[in-house]
Amino acid sequence: MIEWRFGGGWTEAELERRLERLKGLGPNFCEAWEEMVPERGWNHYRSEAVVAREPPGGPLEDGAFRRARIAIENYEFSDPSIVEVHFDPRDPLPGRHALIEIKVLGLHYLCGVMVTVVQEEGADDGGTVYGFRYDTVGDHIEQGAEWFLLRKEHETGEIRFRVDARWRPGTFPNWWSRIGFMLLSPRYHRIWHHTAQRRVAYLARHGALAVPIPPRGRLVHEGPDVVYRTVLGTRRARGR
Repeated sequence: MIEWRFGGGWTEAELERRLERLKGLGPNFCEAWEEMVPERGWNHYRSEAVVAREPPGGPLEDGAFRRARIAIENYEFSDPSIVEVHFDPRDPLPGRHALIEIKVLGLHYLCGVMVTVVQEEGADDGGTVYGFRYDTVGDHIEQGAEWFLLRKEHETGEIRFRVDARWRPGTFPNWWSRIGFMLLSPRYHRIWHHTAQRRVAYLARHGALAVPIPPRGRLVHEGPDVVYRTVLGTRRARGR
């Protein structure tokens, strides 16, 4: 059963225990990325923006791409007033589990995700790419996967951040949460995507060049024109 609370979240100790339990779970769906199409009931949310620029060529050692990369792999793109991510920074990124605390109208829902793919590519096609995909695990109000990809075009020096999500409704703790999710999620998804692009644009210029140190305990809690596109599933998936 998905945990939820009103008016506040979970303590550090509570989050640590739940994160440890989460590490025994895998994705809560079996479809491949290519099978997550609207005709089968999957919703698509995607945003992309130029978040920074560097001189043409590969990424600089201490430049915007490096700063944005650190921000992305530590989930600093996520606005914690909407979605706060709790994870142990000592866990390697491939296979890392994290707790996603979704916040809306005073309600807090705690769900799990797992990094299933890390992508790092050189200059074979004229650009450098870095990013990862995480999948929903266990009980979650959504089922699906989300890509977070950073790319520098070597010819122009442009650095783009892309978020590509494919999901369908998951399990809910009660009927009114399901109704509220269906009514409010399009608005909150749009706000979150635009905020994520602005946060990465800022962090590409002013962010750290090292993994953040947790301010307490073990866990980390964590501008530009945005092209945002939504494609809703056209039918309910079987058995859902």
